[in-house]
Amino acid sequence: MTKKLLFITCFVIGLAHIANADESQKIVSKVQKVTLFLNGAQVTRTSAVSITPGTSTLVFEDISPDIDVQSIQVRGAGDFTILSVKHEINYLNLQQKQKQVEQLQLQQKQLRDKISLLNYVLSVNQEEYNMLVKNQVVSGQNSNLDVLKLKQALDFQTARLTENKRKEQLINNNIATVNTELQRYDKQIADIRKSSGITDATSNILVTVSAKAALQSQFTLTYLVNNASWYPTYDIRAKNVNSPITISYKANVTQQSGEDWKNVKLTLSTGNPTVSGGKPELTPYYLNYGMYYAGQQSSITKVTGRISGQDDHQPVTGVSIRVKGTSIGTLSDAAGNYSIQVPSSSAILEYSSLGYEKTERTAQAVLNVDLKPSVNSLNEVVVLGYGSSENKDYSSSLQGKSAGLKIRGNSSIQSTPIEVQQVENQTNVEFNIANPYSVPSDGKQYLVEISEVNTEATYQYFVAPKLSTDVFLTARITDWNKYNFLSGEANLFFEGTFIGKSLIDTYATGDTLNLSLGTDKNIVVTRTLQKDLTEKQIFGGNKKETRDWLITVKNRKNQPVSLLVEDQVPVAQNSAIEVDTQDISAAEMDKLTGKLSWNLNLKPQDDKQLKLKYQVKYPKNQLVIVQ
Repeated sequence: MTKKLLFITCFVIGLAHIANADESQKIVSKVQKVTLFLNGAQVTRTSAVSITPGTSTLVFEDISPDIDVQSIQVRGAGDFTILSVKHEINYLNLQQKQKQVEQLQLQQKQLRDKISLLNYVLSVNQEEYNMLVKNQVVSGQNSNLDVLKLKQALDFQTARLTENKRKEQLINNNIATVNTELQRYDKQIADIRKSSGITDATSNILVTVSAKAALQSQFTLTYLVNNASWYPTYDIRAKNVNSPITISYKANVTQQSGEDWKNVKLTLSTGNPTVSGGKPELTPYYLNYGMYYAGQQSSITKVTGRISGQDDHQPVTGVSIRVKGTSIGTLSDAAGNYSIQVPSSSAILEYSSLGYEKTERTAQAVLNVDLKPSVNSLNEVVVLGYGSSENKDYSSSLQGKSAGLKIRGNSSIQSTPIEVQQVENQTNVEFNIANPYSVPSDGKQYLVEISEVNTEATYQYFVAPKLSTDVFLTARITDWNKYNFLSGEANLFFEGTFIGKSLIDTYATGDTLNLSLGTDKNIVVTRTLQKDLTEKQIFGGNKKETRDWLITVKNRKNQPVSLLVEDQVPVAQNSAIEVDTQDISAAEMDKLTGKLSWNLNLKPQDDKQLKLKYQVKYPKNQLVIVQ
């Protein structure tokens, strides 16, 4: 008996040692630093951990489920060995739901309770109807039937059946009303989940360690999350044509990783880990017969449109629109509308939003997009009865809440400038935000001011009368590359007034940045064809056409202006076509492109006339369009 008891004791102790050999210890970690890329973010977490002797597993909980598993790195200081690192999705540890969702779900329960009551009333009404129908049969064998009583009985049955049907119709109307109301709640909850990043799972990182003795260690975890990004925007201000330009460089930060970044050290990086790091390779460019020139696309500098869902055709708010391969981006507004400046007509636009599939479209002047939902549609089940039509005030109250919750607009920027340190690395530039910063996982835009630059500018008016007689005020900024700007949209302010948007295109190789500051109606330009001097003649096998244009410029301002006028003469691409430039009023001419440039200095109320005359000779059996 003693031997048996000793055996059991040793067995239990052995099991305890085996259990202790691979214990799981739950670890709470905190996000300390985030390096936010143009697409994606590297998150750094830290935690103080007590390690027990032997082999144990450290479970770092409440990690974003949207992480790149291959990017996980774990570091720890001390006399122990990291045996393995594993990632798993935790469906049991649900993330904390927002109070709004809980309130809506409670109201849904009240509606479902009302459904049960209505269904009961409907069944009682049906039983009454069945009873009335059965009692309609009057036996014909009863010869002593009182006609008056029969009439009274029939009138009673008719009245009761009519009232019964009216009541049934009223209940069915209430059923339809509350059914619609409950479906609205389902959609509202789904919208809140999308906008706030609520998911049904978190993520765990399991680190198995082996130590000979107990010790304390500081662990650092880093990993890459996908649903995070930033893009630059600019505010460009000029008081007048004699003042310097002020450029405010801002970052639009957003993330829906499933974890809030609270009081973290934020670094903005111009790197983009989603872009391939492999160098391109040239392939042979073969020429053959049958090739054709597709022609040049029309010039597009701005794309506008509306974004809606394919399922309900309702506007989608807060959709991220990016020019593929660049840092240029914007968001759709509360009505689903958007506008974005594009660097070229061949630009590809990327549309992405949580809950919808990512979509790409080639740039067009007007581009409306329907996004396809990436999640299962709501289970809109009609359960006979859903509420009461008497609750109209409650329904309108819900609609008001819904309209407010769907708006995911920009947060207000902090009034105190944030200290930012720029670090230029080998392949990217980092902007280190000195103050701790918080970015919730709600998909909203948070503005971070990177820097403010005051720089001298050269102001000049510009007009291309062949295309438009509107005169634009432009500002030229030299040596702008030293500010580490990225391509992005710019809001233009002149003399304290918002005048529109422009684009800072950092892919331009020149050292001069040209900005358009809007039109000025006090400088009038006309371009008139002199019909009496226009000739069309045929000599032998050739035809000659002459065009004579008169450009008139009038300065109605009370101050002198510098005006650049650009026009052009045609350029022949065939030896059989000849262009004779006869009069260009001393313009500078680029013979390769035919561009003409006049730099005019106009005094107040001054005017000037410029002549543009040229002749085109070509074979008379050919068609040439001469403008």
